[in-house]
Amino acid sequence: MRTRPVLVVLYDDVRLLDVSGPLEVFAEANEHGGRYDLKTASPGGADVRANTGTRLGADLDLAQVDPRGATVLVPGGPEWVRTIADAELIAQIRRLAGGADRTASVCAGAFALAAAGVLDGRRATTHWDLAGQLARRFPLVRVDADAIFVQDGPVLTSAGVTSGIDLALALVEADLGAEVARLVAKHLVVFLQRPGGQSQFSVRLETGRPRTEVLRGVLDSVAADPSAPHTAATMAARAGVSPRHLTRLFHDELGRTPARFVEQVRLEFAQQQLERTTDPLDVVARRSGFGTAETLRRAFARGLGVTPSDYRARFRTTGVG
Repeated sequence: MRTRPVLVVLYDDVRLLDVSGPLEVFAEANEHGGRYDLKTASPGGADVRANTGTRLGADLDLAQVDPRGATVLVPGGPEWVRTIADAELIAQIRRLAGGADRTASVCAGAFALAAAGVLDGRRATTHWDLAGQLARRFPLVRVDADAIFVQDGPVLTSAGVTSGIDLALALVEADLGAEVARLVAKHLVVFLQRPGGQSQFSVRLETGRPRTEVLRGVLDSVAADPSAPHTAATMAARAGVSPRHLTRLFHDELGRTPARFVEQVRLEFAQQQLERTTDPLDVVARRSGFGTAETLRRAFARGLGVTPSDYRARFRTTGVG
């Protein structure tokens, strides 16, 4: 079995778990027959300070790295705006990606790849809370805000923080097979493939403040009482506009249909009920505006990729005790 070089890019304020999570996966894979050669590199080969204040030593100088045959991994950090303004760092990332077998990012590391032009024309993801900013700042990137990780050719991007572990497991599976990846996941006590997408972790999909007062009133009324009847016709009547005009306002200002917005609000409310109460599903369904438990299940499947019962089991408690 050939040695597989993995290079992790370090820089000041890098998020520690974005670095250590994937490295731990590859190190564990080495205990099950893998031959990953794990190295870190920073500008000038200097030590860096992670976001936690932890000092990280680099094995190599970025400028001296030969990326041929390697997987280059770019972690994120909370100061990503400052990171992408570092022209020399971005130039080195561009060079490394151009010669590597695979290039990957964790969380806000996607911004560095995008700034380097690596994501132009590609599908990519990042932390759910940053997806909108990635799409606006880099319009050539096709952002998938819900994916845990995305592969587009030799470029892989992952969502927030711990999803770097998911990405690394996917790389191990591609290299060494599903059985080794399962063993690694089992030893690290993580999902080999976690259920659902990123949207299960966000409190609400941000709608911002609409320019139109009519639309603001409609949004407020839906949020105030998710269980009320909120068809396009009833919302339009309350707003004093035609259903067609209301639909156009939703599309122009929110990029979604009235029905989709109503379902998102109801879904969020149902999530809160499942987290905070022990009420049966039919009660939660009526209270959140879905009417029946079956309609609630279908909405959870569409929006979150999990059942209401699974959501309650995973997010109402940590399982301790």
